[in-house]
Amino acid sequence: MQMFFDILKVVGLLAVGAVIGFFVARKFMMKYLKKNPPINEEMIKALMAQMGRKPNQKQINQIMKQMEQQFK
Repeated sequence: MQMFFDILKVVGLLAVGAVIGFFVARKFMMKYLKKNPPINEEMIKALMAQMGRKPNQKQINQIMKQMEQQFK
């Protein structure tokens, strides 16, 4: 019976460690992406030019704002 509780403790601690690790990694990645965004205005202009569109600054600002909202 003692061995069963020991195994249960190990499994429980592994589960708690996995949950804590997930949230620490998530917070680290959100901080990293906020500091180093994966896309900038020049990339947006290039992507829209490839699609055959000439974006104006208002459209670029809207897309940048949408990107910021996803990383909050």
